[in-house]
Amino acid sequence: MTEETLEITPIKGKKLYDYQERDIGKILTRIKEEEENYNLLYQLPTGGGKTVIFSEIAKRYIEEKGKKVLILTHRLELSRQTSKMLGEFGIKNKIINSEVKELPDQKDYTCFVAMVETLHNRLQDDVFNVEDIGLVVVDEAHYNSFRKLFSFFKNCFILGVTATPLSSNIKLPMYEIYNDLILGSPISELIDNGFLAKANTYIYDVQLGTLKLGMNGDYTVKSSDELYSNVFMQSKLIKAYEEKAKGKKTLIFNNGIDTSKSVYYSFKNAGYDIKHLDNTHTRKQREEILTWFHENPKAIISSVSILTTGFDEPTIETIILNRATKSPALYYQMIGRGSRILPGKPTFDIIDLGNNTNRFGLWTAELDWKLIFKSPHLYLESLLSDEEIEFRFVYRMPKALRDKFSKSENIDFDIHFEMNKVQKSGERKSVVIDNSINQHTRICVENSEDFMEALALCKLLKDEISHRVTKYCYFVENSTRNYRHWLEEEYTRKLKLALSKQM
Repeated sequence: MTEETLEITPIKGKKLYDYQERDIGKILTRIKEEEENYNLLYQLPTGGGKTVIFSEIAKRYIEEKGKKVLILTHRLELSRQTSKMLGEFGIKNKIINSEVKELPDQKDYTCFVAMVETLHNRLQDDVFNVEDIGLVVVDEAHYNSFRKLFSFFKNCFILGVTATPLSSNIKLPMYEIYNDLILGSPISELIDNGFLAKANTYIYDVQLGTLKLGMNGDYTVKSSDELYSNVFMQSKLIKAYEEKAKGKKTLIFNNGIDTSKSVYYSFKNAGYDIKHLDNTHTRKQREEILTWFHENPKAIISSVSILTTGFDEPTIETIILNRATKSPALYYQMIGRGSRILPGKPTFDIIDLGNNTNRFGLWTAELDWKLIFKSPHLYLESLLSDEEIEFRFVYRMPKALRDKFSKSENIDFDIHFEMNKVQKSGERKSVVIDNSINQHTRICVENSEDFMEALALCKLLKDEISHRVTKYCYFVENSTRNYRHWLEEEYTRKLKLALSKQM
């Protein structure tokens, strides 16, 4: 039977959209055509309805094959949501969690929803009978914790579903365990057809030179806390919120609990209605906070990790990425929390404070997921490094600061142009820094009556000094944290010395 003739019959009361019916047809056709020990991966953007799709597939499979279905999740919240959705499709299912030690009633269910670790323990204890299982669905399949279970289901058809078919561990590419990839509708198409909200993206450049990479390939919590908890970054966050999202329901993503708590206190002290949420909160506390968030139109939540998956709140108007990540999956998951559409909510805002948009592209950008699936290393190697991203920053002096230098007709200094000039003349590269210091000295002197006033202006140039030093370090191919930090301090010291001599 071809996918064109395959009939999809949704149950009464559960509407399937055209793109969902199309993808269900493709997947069911592949299940009919391939052997039982075939692994298929399906990609659909966050908010596209993956749970609805695999629930309908499970229903059809049970009816047509007479065999049972197992759905694997990596979080308890996802297990509950999946079980509820299956129930809406009329599928009698049972959740296998840590409280389920035995399964004497296994024959009474046609579908099971299981946490990875729990099921692994039950399989090792020979508690769960896999003989009647014909289809295994892996939700959020890009996580690698599921791999340990595959050996138990060698005679089953395995369907992995994910928004990002790129393994969370580059050393364990997905093409090694999945035979093929079926693509759903891209984000831009779902937006154009009214299934997802359109995004307005606002980028605030951040220097990430102090961040360190951990064993998992992403930035460490410790280094992220050190950067994002400081007063400067907290002020930048509140400024971004007030410029682009003030009064809107907002979800802030952080990389560490310390950062999230700092965000909470900063916003609280500024008079905003905010709560902090992380994985140390009890289930009751979490439910109370999320209920408050749902009911309060101006609510702000500062969160850590916990709301990236398994959280559906369509009323969110703004997503703030108050962190940097090297994970494309996490990038799309975080933004996807705001993409749900509602009457009166055609758009939502993304505020990026981690250079993530520069790294991965706009949320709506078209990606060749087939190529990424087959050649993940090529994709990851094509991403810009932090140094390359920061090199492309364009510093624009804020108007309020520019007004303080109103007596200077020209305040610009192009590091790139100056570097090319000294290279052509054969001068040493450090002349560029000397010339930059001289230019800063000039504009401070031109706009001051005495040394103390000039020194105050000098302090206001901190961001521009940092920007110029970053550009210079890129050209001299020395972007280490220690060198940049030393050069910024040396630059400021020489600038103050020059001001004291002239005034």
